Amino acid sequence: MRLVIARCSVDYSGRLTAHLPMAIRLLMVKSDGSVLVHADGGSYKPLNWMSPPCTLTEDSVDGMGLWSVRNKAGEELRITIEELLSDTSYELGVDPGLVKDGVEAHLQELLAEHVHTFGDGWTLVRREYPTAIGPVDLLCRDAKGAHVAVEVKRRGEIDGVEQLTRYVELLNRDPLLAPVRGVFAAQLIKPQAKVLATDRGIDCLTVDYDALRGMESDVLRLF
Repeated sequence: MRLVIARCSVDYSGRLTAHLPMAIRLLMVKSDGSVLVHADGGSYKPLNWMSPPCTLTEDSVDGMGLWSVRNKAGEELRITIEELLSDTSYELGVDPGLVKDGVEAHLQELLAEHVHTFGDGWTLVRREYPTAIGPVDLLCRDAKGAHVAVEVKRRGEIDGVEQLTRYVELLNRDPLLAPVRGVFAAQLIKPQAKVLATDRGIDCLTVDYDALRGMESDVLRLF
């Protein structure tokens, strides 16, 4: 992983355009090829980013560094570096990945086994569907044959919706999968997460763990 701290401006062009004026930011280049632009605030979410597969080229114009990050769709992340403050690289090795707690992992297994929970005619494509930014818990097809990415949590909060949003955005870049929509499934979904999910066009499924295990319950509903 390469970590660069620099005074820079950022311009994105593609499906839309966006501009970040000159300021000190953290530029992160991961071994998978992704490039992320972070500020010292705003929690974990980058200000802008380019997901792999993409190509980074570095040049200089009028004494300033110029990064151009392009993907196969023709989108470009253009980073103009006025002042380089730090440039370091680290070899992190292979990450073992996130280990879900027992209930959350079992909930994912149960939903994969009982995919009809999401609706009649649904089928499972794969559990832990691999993407460049991490595995999607469940990739399914609905009754109409459209792909659906499902994120499974024990407790559904805003960060889970943000995570699913990134998965859906990335999967929709694949013409063999698009259009892809999302379903956020959890035992408990916080109101703020439901509002954000609705705004992103993501359905929320509140799941009763005991009901899926075959124990008597009537709490299972799709919002």
